[in-house]
Amino acid sequence: MKHIISLQLENESGALSRVAGLFSARGFNIESLTVAPTNDETLSRMTIVSVGDEGIIEQIVKQLDKLIDVVQVTNLTAAEHIERELVLVKIDVNSSSQAQIDKHIEEYAGKIVDVSKDTYTVEVVGKSQKVSDFLASIDANKILEVSRTGVTGVCRE
Repeated sequence: MKHIISLQLENESGALSRVAGLFSARGFNIESLTVAPTNDETLSRMTIVSVGDEGIIEQIVKQLDKLIDVVQVTNLTAAEHIERELVLVKIDVNSSSQAQIDKHIEEYAGKIVDVSKDTYTVEVVGKSQKVSDFLASIDANKILEVSRTGVTGVCRE
């Protein structure tokens, strides 16, 4: 099962490397990783998506909590949370496919952010499943490029 782990860590050189090293050293895979500064300039928020059973995720959380740079660890999947992912997709569009592609964009509340002669660049934001469903709804031969941000999220309080 996929789990979303959110960390607050010191905004210092090497902190990301130490977290990634922990995953690598223990053979855990990171499916997605996002990192950005927070409203406190001394802290960054890192959101990691990893796959494993409850025992593995519990072990990961405990190991992360021991790292010197880590201020707080939260398993978002274990609590009510809000998660979002963004995808930018470059799609080949022509007169025969435009109506169908427009329908999919509208269905998934997408936004066309760039139009050229034969392509759309489309933005879709939502839970990872929504992003994946949008990509699956478009003919794979029409997709020219995909850039996903990875998940970010916060606990509901």
